[in-house]
Amino acid sequence: MRPDIKTFLTTLKRGKGNHIPLCELGVHPIIKEKLIGRPVKELKDDIEFWYKAGYDYIKLQPVADFNPAGIGLSNNVTFNQDGTVFRKWASENHGVISNFDDFENYVFPTKEDFSYEKFDKVKPVLPHGMGVVGQYGDIFTMTWEMMGFETFSISLFENPDLIEVLNNKVGELVYSMFENMAPHPNVDALWYSDDIAYTNGLLVSPAVLDQFFFPWLKKIGDLARKYNKPLIYHTDGILYDVFDKIIDCGVDAIHPIEPKAMDIAEVKKQYGDKLCVIGNIDVDLLSRGTVDEVKEQIILNIEKVGMNGGYCIGSGNSIPEYVKYENYIAMLEIINENY
Repeated sequence: MRPDIKTFLTTLKRGKGNHIPLCELGVHPIIKEKLIGRPVKELKDDIEFWYKAGYDYIKLQPVADFNPAGIGLSNNVTFNQDGTVFRKWASENHGVISNFDDFENYVFPTKEDFSYEKFDKVKPVLPHGMGVVGQYGDIFTMTWEMMGFETFSISLFENPDLIEVLNNKVGELVYSMFENMAPHPNVDALWYSDDIAYTNGLLVSPAVLDQFFFPWLKKIGDLARKYNKPLIYHTDGILYDVFDKIIDCGVDAIHPIEPKAMDIAEVKKQYGDKLCVIGNIDVDLLSRGTVDEVKEQIILNIEKVGMNGGYCIGSGNSIPEYVKYENYIAMLEIINENY
């Protein structure tokens, strides 16, 4: 337990701090509960998890509900009556907005509906040395999810105005969160998440991303620069076709370098002078491998890309509930005890 937000921020800026930071976008509440010995119900519980696990920060989001009318997107994971996980997936076909009537009838939240109470309360109760990362995302993802990917794809040709008006609506709402987080005195870094790729390529053409994704990332990057807050960007998949555009938007660090999509040593070699690299420990390895295999991969990653700074260790996506607890703990221990 050695929180040092200054080292974390230095690393995000491609420097070398006092240790190699741990970094995750998300950790499932069941994993958090196991580590602190009780459910995470309040801000103090969440702080205790991030602190005891050895992170230099706590990640906070504005409280937001994009489904206030009881229609639209559901949570990705719910639980069956027997406690087993029931997973829901984004619609491949039709979502809740297929035409302009659907758009007009959908009850979106307003900017005033978002709560930043945790941001206001967190600093006085943080352990010494810990910082705050403000995170939100999914402007592009929510756009196509609300339409369904098939409807979205067809609309690119048949109804692009609908995509534009929905993307602008969602974009302005999410961007307003960063307008609040960026200047907040308790926020040390910003994190935007929005998947644009998978293991074999981009989800859509670069031209589509130029229209509906990169302008928003650039606006968020400009905010980060204005307030001198490092910006982390999360997307799965292979990104070589768009790395330069991501950098031009003002991104300081890229997460999670999905191991099935990109070789982290190659990413570091090509872009390490402009991007901190984060993650890359395969979730499948954390879920099905052994403790020794996990430790071996971590040491290998550090030897390849972590010795001179600009690297934060973490999973190749996030820590879901099915990750072996002992493997996750092994990742924390090897970093906290040796690096």
